[in-house]
This record gives sequence, structure tokens and C-alpha cells, in this order.
Amino acid sequence: MSDALAAAPRPDYGAAWSGFDLKAEKRAFAGDLDAAINACVECCDRHCGEGRIALRCLSADQVLTDYSFEDLRALSARAANLFQAQGVGPGDVVSGLLPRRVELIAVILGAWRLGAVYQPLFTAFGPRAIEQRLQTSRAKLIVTDSANRAKLDEVPDCPRVALVRTEGAALPDGDIDFGAAMAAADASFAPVMRRGTDLFMLMSTSGTTGAPKGVPVPLFALLSFGLYMRQAVGLRRDDVFWNIADPGWAYGLYYAVCGPLLLGCATTLCEGGFTADSTYRIIDRLGVTSLAGSPTAFRLLLAAGPEAAAAVKGRLRVVSSAGEPLNPEVIRWFAEHLGAPIHDHYGQTELGMCVNNHHGLDHPVRAGSAGRAMPGYRMAVLDEAGQELGPNQPGTLAVDIARSPALWFTGYLNKDTPAIAGGYYRTGDSVELEPDGSVSFIGRADDVITSSGYRIGPFDVESVLLEHPDVIETAVVGVPDRERTEIVKAFVILRAGVTGDAALRETLQQLVRRRLSAHAYPREIDFVTDLPKTPSGKIQRFILRRAEIARQKQASAAG
Repeated sequence: MSDALAAAPRPDYGAAWSGFDLKAEKRAFAGDLDAAINACVECCDRHCGEGRIALRCLSADQVLTDYSFEDLRALSARAANLFQAQGVGPGDVVSGLLPRRVELIAVILGAWRLGAVYQPLFTAFGPRAIEQRLQTSRAKLIVTDSANRAKLDEVPDCPRVALVRTEGAALPDGDIDFGAAMAAADASFAPVMRRGTDLFMLMSTSGTTGAPKGVPVPLFALLSFGLYMRQAVGLRRDDVFWNIADPGWAYGLYYAVCGPLLLGCATTLCEGGFTADSTYRIIDRLGVTSLAGSPTAFRLLLAAGPEAAAAVKGRLRVVSSAGEPLNPEVIRWFAEHLGAPIHDHYGQTELGMCVNNHHGLDHPVRAGSAGRAMPGYRMAVLDEAGQELGPNQPGTLAVDIARSPALWFTGYLNKDTPAIAGGYYRTGDSVELEPDGSVSFIGRADDVITSSGYRIGPFDVESVLLEHPDVIETAVVGVPDRERTEIVKAFVILRAGVTGDAALRETLQQLVRRRLSAHAYPREIDFVTDLPKTPSGKIQRFILRRAEIARQKQASAAG
């Protein structure tokens, strides 16, 4: 890490938050956010002529290819011409079901250049998940590769397919040969200007129940995405940036593709799967200085041990974590064994990131805190009646709509949005506001445990359990109990070679009693080999809860 990178001064958080100037932020764009703007221009064309790398692609067989902003401009123009020839126009949706390769970036930027809307489809999705999202978007075209093409045969009313063919693979009848069509297309295409209220992405989100809901992302969101990259990630032109999140999800699309390119910074795509060893090799090979990802991935680095981390210790300038709360033990471990500050950031598909421990702004950082409201947002904690609460009173985290000029979400696509009411958007997450203005995460509203009148956040219990050197990962849920309403139950994954027995169970229980509180210790602990997770790596505690409830019912019926 260079001295210049390490020593750059940071603006004061308080001044940045109180002095947020929407007009000044809008003037930073090449286009006019209110009247005429194009996402491809902002993320690509405006940075051409500087001779800068825009994209580093590392293939599954470890071949590294660099692409300049000029390269991406030509690829986006060819893709836009291809899409237009298939009847795609401004406002239409193009879906991408592609791995992390340059073709994915060409599809995204090509759709934006045309004024179309890009919809991500995660490559681990099965036919039903794809069908649900295509029903929402009514996409005109879907671009996929040979490895994923068969899934679309099971999707009713599937739109026309453009296929990125593996060498030697057949081209199904009716499909467009993406590679051949790109090669034949013109490498110039005038960007189509749109308004800030027009869409450029269509995401999907869902809670623990119900079909996925469409999240329309307007071009105005570019302002928020840029704020996050500058102020929370603290991204600098000299950084080598790698966000390991897949662009099939919000954090990856918003902040591994759109965000860094928007700032004229190179981004990194790695096609291979994630392991601790591969991550350390890539950090070493590329000289990564700014790393972003999820706590699930970072806990795997911790599990690999200090010896594996030693080769890259001191190489990372900053690490950014998002997707679920960051446990304090991970923060301590990264500081000790990687020599890097790892900061927790909070957001949602509907909001982007909005509460952060900012790498790019100067403010105190408290372990276990999600951080402070990003400039351009005012966050509040609400009670059940919708009244704002003061410090150290648990409630629901909400965005004060009238006083959050960077907020871009206005509601789900063609659906009611009950989370928006009374001038607030309610996130559904339980938090406490601290006296210093930071936000402490308790859990999803449906994750919070009520035991003997106490409200217990699973995150707090999980964080203490992770302090034990034999614990690799854990999930904590509330299990119905006749006497206490609920009891705390922990599901624990142990490091290789360690056997879970009664003695270790007792040790872990006493650790929580001593480090947290007597009422919060897990009365039951199951040692398991894996935990249910979403494809993006978030632990699905509701699945564990449901299984425990079903088990109790079966036991009751049998007894």
C-alpha cells in the first residue's frame, strides 16, 4: 500500500452530513439528472480519453484481461446495436443471466446506452426463480451462456434469447449468437438520453414469504451510488478495487459494477468460485487495496487462520462489509492478522447503502455499530405508533423521506408498499440509536427473540459465540417455550477437527453468560455442518425457526 493512499486526509463526517448540497451533487454528473442523462455515459464514456483501465477480468482458468474505458464504450455500442436490432427500445428491459465475465458488463452498459433497463438474474437461480422475475419485468430479451441456457427451456413464455456460446456448443433454434452478433455490430451508438426519474435497473427483493417484488431503480439513484463509493468505501483512483459480491444481486450490481465505474475507477470480476486461498491469491496477484464483500465471506478468511493471511498482511488499505451485521470478532481479527480496518455498512435493495461506518469520512467507529446515516439521508428509529424514539430505545429503523434528498426508492413495481407511511420508509430492521448518533443493529424484526420479557438480538449472541476459537459460524434463533415465550437456541459450525460435545456446549453457554448476559445465553446448542443461506450468503434464520417449530409439533403429537 502506497504512502499516498494511506495518508490521504478524510473530510469531517459532521460537516459532510449537515452540509449536504443536492444541487452540487447533481452538478458533478456529465448529464442533467433532471432532464437528460445516460448511465453508460456516466459510467463509461465520460472517462474515455484518460487511458485508464476500467475492468480487470480474471477467468476461471486464471487468465487476466484488462479492458479500458474505450474498450467498454465500443462493447456497449455493439451491444446497444444488437439490442435495438431485436426491437429493444428505451424503457424496455434486458435481462442478464451471465457469470462474472466481460460479456456481462457489455450487456449492462449496452442496455443503459440504449436507454433500456437492465435486470440481473443470479446464475444459481433455477427455472422457477427466473420465471418469477421475468414475469415481473416482461423483458424483451435475455442474454445467457451455454451453462445456463437449459434453465430457460423450463420457463413459460421466455423472451428471445441471445446466447454467449461455449466453444463447440450448439446454438438452439431461434437463439441469437451473441458473439457473432457483437462482432458484426457497429462499434458506435449515440447514447439515448433519459430523465432522472426513468429506470435503468429493475431489481427483485422479497422477505421470508411471498413472491419477489420488483424494485424499480431510477437514474437518480446514480447520485446515491456515487456517494456510497466516495464516502463509505472511500474509493480512490489509485485503489485496486475488488467487490467480491456477484452482480446478480444488488450489492454487486450497484457497487461492483455501477459505483466504481461511475467514479472512473477500475473494477474487478473473478469468474471462479470463492475460497479463502483463491481470495488471498487474487489480493496478492492484483495488489488489491480496497476489498468489499459480505461477513459470510470474511468469516471464511478468518476460518483459514492467521498463517493463510500472513502473505497479504498490510496490503489492504480498507475493507467494506455489507449484507448482514459484521461481528466484532471479525473486526478484531482483520486488524490483527490482515492489518486492515474492516467497516460495517448497512443498506437494502430498496435503498442502496444508507448507514455506514465511512472509510472516506472522519468519525469515531464503534465495533458492533452499523454506523451513521450517509450524507443525503436522515435516519430515525420508530416505535410501533410511528413516533421517533431517542437513544437506547429499540425500535424500527426508518428513513425520514422529506429530509433525505438522496433517497430514490418510491415503491415497488405495480404493488402497494406498506413500508412507506407517515413520511417514513420502514426498513423492518430492529435497531437502537446510540447517544453519539450511530445505529446499533439488533436484528430483523422477525429475528428478535423475546425471552422472559427480555428482547434479545441474535446478532449479539452470535458475536460472542464467534469469539471462541473453535467456532467458525453460528446462527441464533428464538424457539417457542411455554414458560419463557421463547428460549435462545444456537446452531454452531466448528472448525475442522473439533468435536462438539457436552463440555464444549457448556463452555459456549458460559461464555455468553459471562460476556453478554445471563438471560441471553443459548439454552440449547446444536452443532451442525452448514446453515441455510440465501444465494447471496445471508443466513436464513427463519428456516431454522420453522424447523424447530415443526419439530416441537411432531414431538407434541407423538407424546
